[in-house]
Amino acid sequence: MNTKIIIAIDGHSSTGKSTVAKQLAKALGYTYVDTGAMYRAVAWYAMQKGMIVNNELVVDELKKSLSEISIRFKQNKETGIAEVYVNEQNVENQIRTLEVSQWVSKVAAISEVRSKLVEQQQQMGQAKALVMDGRDIGTVVFPNAELKFFMTAPASVRAERRYNELKSKAEKVTFDEVLKNVIERDRIDTTRKDSPLIKADDAIVIDNSTLSRTEQFEKILELAAKVIS
Repeated sequence: MNTKIIIAIDGHSSTGKSTVAKQLAKALGYTYVDTGAMYRAVAWYAMQKGMIVNNELVVDELKKSLSEISIRFKQNKETGIAEVYVNEQNVENQIRTLEVSQWVSKVAAISEVRSKLVEQQQQMGQAKALVMDGRDIGTVVFPNAELKFFMTAPASVRAERRYNELKSKAEKVTFDEVLKNVIERDRIDTTRKDSPLIKADDAIVIDNSTLSRTEQFEKILELAAKVIS
């Protein structure tokens, strides 16, 4: 497998995109980039800087601050996982909370935020041998990616998975809160004017409603191997 390609994995929130992307990158010896984490990092930054007032995001303030936000991925030597840093602070755990999830789609809908992060993402893909997941990887970031996947499942199934994940981390949440968040993120992601979540015409749809993580990974790895070999 000497051919180096870009693999784009798009889809709805809580479909396990990041999990399978990490598995695939490790199996292929490719670089993995979690673009959702980048948008989460910006949302977390906005929260830390008091840019959410009366339950509203102060968009103009965030736009003015974009030049002050440096997002990097650094590999944890003990776990082998690339963790997210904002201005040299490790925020890997902080950005995964439900509170951040409630704002990330709104932050991602801001054109100036998308422009800044898409530029960084495209630079990461110059050497290829890359697996990147997000909402617009196969349509905007890498429209010419050699292999594209679009992952989906019913909102109730995704909410159940997300709820169990948060509970395992001792987060105090209810299933209804998580389901509401999943549905709202879908609405924002698919209706925003700038780079809405849509399936690329040449993307392979993976409905993982009834697939285990192992089954999903094996299916996607088999499809990738056919393209790379």
